[in-house]
This record gives sequence, C-alpha cells and structure tokens, in this order.
Amino acid sequence: PVTAGSIVVPFGHVIGNEKWRGSEIAQRLQGKIRLIFEDGLGLVDFHLSNRTCILYISEADLVAGDEFKRRLVQFRNASSLRGIVIVERTQISDQYFLAVQNLVVLELGMVLLPVANQGEASQLITQLVSSYVREQSKDHNSNPFIRKQCSQLAEPSVFRTVQQIPGVGKTKALLLLQHFGSIHRLCNASVEELELVVGQTVAQQVYRF
Repeated sequence: PVTAGSIVVPFGHVIGNEKWRGSEIAQRLQGKIRLIFEDGLGLVDFHLSNRTCILYISEADLVAGDEFKRRLVQFRNASSLRGIVIVERTQISDQYFLAVQNLVVLELGMVLLPVANQGEASQLITQLVSSYVREQSKDHNSNPFIRKQCSQLAEPSVFRTVQQIPGVGKTKALLLLQHFGSIHRLCNASVEELELVVGQTVAQQVYRF
C-alpha cells in the first residue's frame, strides 16, 4: 500500500492506477483534468492530492464477494492517506450497499460516495479536483487553523455524505459538521449530543443511520 509522502501529485493533476488506462473513467477525465498513469499505486485507484486518494469499488467487485472489504481494511490499517471510497450503486449492487456503507463510514471512518456508473464517477472526480485546486489556490498566509477548519467544512464530498442521512438537508448537515468537526466524530456521537444540534427526531434518524 502507498503511504503518505511517497506519491507527489502535481498541482491540478490526478495520478491514476495503470489498470484504469483505457477505461471509461479515464476517457471521460481526459480533457477535463490532467491525468497521469503510474504503476505501483498498490490498493489506491486515483490520487487527487498528496494526502487524498480514491478507492473505487465497482458493481463487479461487490457481486464477487469480500475481496473489496479486505482491500479497504488493508488500506485503512497501512496508510495515513485520506481515503474516499467511490462505490457503484446499481440495481444489481443495491442489495450490498448497506453493508458497504456500514463498513466504510461507521467502522473505517472514511467518506463513501455512491455513483451509478463510471461516467458519474468521472464527474465526481473532476469536481473533487476542482475543489482542491480552489482550496490550494487560496492565500497560504492566512491563519492555518482557520483554513483547516474551513476546508474540512467546505469539503464537498463530506458535506454530500452527511446530507444523505434521512431528515438531514443542507442546513442540518452544515450544523452537524460545524459542531462535530468530522464524519468520524459525528458517527461516534450519542443521541443526546445529536439532540443538542438537530433536535430529537432527526437525532434518532442520524443515530440509526
């Protein structure tokens, strides 16, 4: 597995695992972002920055069995990189989705983003790269503590993930992220802690989710 610091991603580029060369994702990304292919990325499919990478789980991976679970756990145990898991949620794979969600979000504390197909995944990757470019382009002389907090709240993938919880819209998602600071802390919050932020009914839904 790749550890932080061993991959350097040039500004505004994405480094893709050689196995994706010629794939639909790669073809759709060409022209939108600068994509470089490299061998030796191990468990990682795409590197968005020096710190953030994507692990992609296809419909075929879900149907094939537990190999993808081993890969995710292995990545989490061996890497200090921030992993975003993109999973193909289709009619065929939908039955496996809840188990994947529990593993990725609750057990491993990673961000999970469902997509319908590789085309949608390429749009998502493009959006994520754009947000990193905007973030890195900001004035680096500003207060690093403020920047860290803002970038975490403004992270579109995290924000979208929280909005997927039943009863949580944009406003409540923002309140929850501002209060708890991260997906991981939100997952470990008690009903009482959640009630203080979003009220009793939504707190129960968030806790169950």
